[in-house]
Amino acid sequence: QLVESGGGLVQAGGSLRLSCAASGSGRTFSAYAMGWFRRAPGKEREFVAAINWSGATDYTDSVKGRFTISRVNARNTVYLSMNSLKPEDTAVYYCASQGTRFGLPGRELESYDYWGQGTQVTVSS
Repeated sequence: QLVESGGGLVQAGGSLRLSCAASGSGRTFSAYAMGWFRRAPGKEREFVAAINWSGATDYTDSVKGRFTISRVNARNTVYLSMNSLKPEDTAVYYCASQGTRFGLPGRELESYDYWGQGTQVTVSS
């Protein structure tokens, strides 16, 4: 089970930190890449950021330099720190666990098999 938190309403230029806590899957959390995805109104779900077991990260171009993904394995938690938020960042944000141990921080939705319910992020102009 993945549970996201930390979403909300923020003005453009502001910051938020999303959290995703994992539990109950029977997996060793530290062995799996974790990703953040988002779905804006009227659009498909898209990749935002990912971090793998070794701490390697990947970001979509539109968030590079503004968002940071991190993980604390002792807490089975992955974070997404979002700075300099823009109205176009408005979306439901989902965390996900990759289905393969010791994989790369992948961008493909199909490589993730556990998903959270999502948390709404709204950025006002």
